[in-house]
Amino acid sequence: MKKITETFSPEETFALGEKTGREAEPGSLIALIGDLGVGKTVFTQGVAAGLGITEPVSSPTFTILQIYEEGRLPFYHFDVYRIGDPQEMEEIGYEDYFFGEGLCMVEWANLIEELLPRDCTRITIEKDPDRGFDYRRITVESLAE
Repeated sequence: MKKITETFSPEETFALGEKTGREAEPGSLIALIGDLGVGKTVFTQGVAAGLGITEPVSSPTFTILQIYEEGRLPFYHFDVYRIGDPQEMEEIGYEDYFFGEGLCMVEWANLIEELLPRDCTRITIEKDPDRGFDYRRITVESLAE
């Protein structure tokens, strides 16, 4: 399944994330792909809100993993931008999260492609300056169904 959604404001991107969080099932993994500044964190904050998480959610760039347990599902938020080698993911024990009972979100997932389960959901966020500063093209691809 492949679905493309266009958003025209950070609020719309957040709302799409929120819908994603509301619909998430235990054991889901979302590979989030997009350049710096496209709205990955805004989308992720929406996902957290959709799970019922009220604490502030920010990109865990320096810690690599942030765990939120107050929502209806545990939320495991990875930012692998600074991962230099997949071995570093082994040291974190990524499999416990990737194949756990919560929702796992991996920002910059394209950098650890070889570790991702084949059936994960891939969400790509892209800008198009010709369409406006806040325009985003969000492509959701899922092999599961």
